[in-house]
Amino acid sequence: MYYLCAMHSNRSAYSELIKTEAKNLGFMFCGIAKAEFLEDEAPRLEQWLKKNMHGEMRYMENHFDKRLDPRLLVDGAKSVISLGLNYYSEHKQADPLAPKISKYAYGADYHQVIKDKLKQLMEIINEKIGEVGGRAFVDSAPVLDKAWAKKAGLGWTGKNSNLINKKSGSFFFLAELIIDLDLEYDIEPTADHCGSCTRCIDACPTEAIVAPYIVDGSRCISYLTIELKDAIPQEFKGKMDNWMFGCDICQDVCPWNKFSVLNNEPSFKATPELLDMNKNDWTDITQEVFQKVFKSSAVKRTKFSGLTRNIEFLRNS
Repeated sequence: MYYLCAMHSNRSAYSELIKTEAKNLGFMFCGIAKAEFLEDEAPRLEQWLKKNMHGEMRYMENHFDKRLDPRLLVDGAKSVISLGLNYYSEHKQADPLAPKISKYAYGADYHQVIKDKLKQLMEIINEKIGEVGGRAFVDSAPVLDKAWAKKAGLGWTGKNSNLINKKSGSFFFLAELIIDLDLEYDIEPTADHCGSCTRCIDACPTEAIVAPYIVDGSRCISYLTIELKDAIPQEFKGKMDNWMFGCDICQDVCPWNKFSVLNNEPSFKATPELLDMNKNDWTDITQEVFQKVFKSSAVKRTKFSGLTRNIEFLRNS
C-alpha cells in the first residue's frame, strides 16, 4: 500500500512540476492524458478521409494507425502532455483594402518558437525528474492535436472544429510532448459550450463548415491559400473575403473569443513592415521584399509564388 501511495504521490508531484514549468516557459495551458488508442476519433477520421475532405493534403492518409495511437510514435509512451500557446493579437493591417493575413502569422514562425520551448521543457523534465524518453510535436508528425488537447481538458471542439477554451477562446497553438513516464491524468473533459450558436457556420464564405463540427478542409480558405499548390478553383472567386494567407473568420465571430487575451510572447510581436503594407504594395510585391518581410515568418510556407498566386486571384475576383 505504501508503495502504491508513493507512486501516486510521485505522479502527482511530477505532473504539477511539468505544469508549473510549462507556465514559466510561457504556455497558456498544459494538460496531461494517458497515451492510448483514440477510439472515438478512428471512425471520424476514416469518414473524413473517405469523403476526401483533406483535398490535396495526401499526407493525412499516411500513418493512419500512428495518428490514433501515440504508442506507435514513441516507444514505451505513457503520457501525452498537451500544451497551448496564445497568439492572440489586436494589431491590424493598416490598409483595410490590403489583402489579409491570419493573426497567427503576424510574427515569427510558431513552429520554431514552440519547438524551442518544448526542447527546454524536455530538458527541465530530465534535469528535475530523471532520464525520461519522449518526443516533441508541433505539426511535425501524425498527431491529432485537438483530440489530445480535448482529452487533456484544455477545451472542447467547437462547431468550426477548433479547440475552444471557456476562459480564453481559441487563438492559441497546440503542441505535444509524448513521454514514457506515468503521470497524473486530467480525466475531466470540458463540456461542449457551443449550444445552439451557428455563427461560425453562417459566417464562412466558402461554406467549408458543412455541418456542425465537420469542416471540409478542401473548401477552407486556409487550405486554399496555404496547402493547395495548384490554381485556386474558380468556384471560389468572390468568396475569399480578401484573405491571402490563412483565415480568421470562424474564430473572429466566435462569442468565446471575447475572452481572448493579448499574447505576451516577444517572438509573436507583429512585424511592422507587414502591417504597414498597403494594397498596392502587396500587388507589386517582389521576391526581395517577400524575403525581407517574411524572413522568419510562417508565411514562407506558401512561398513567394504561392502568395503572389493568392494576391492575383483576389485581384481578379
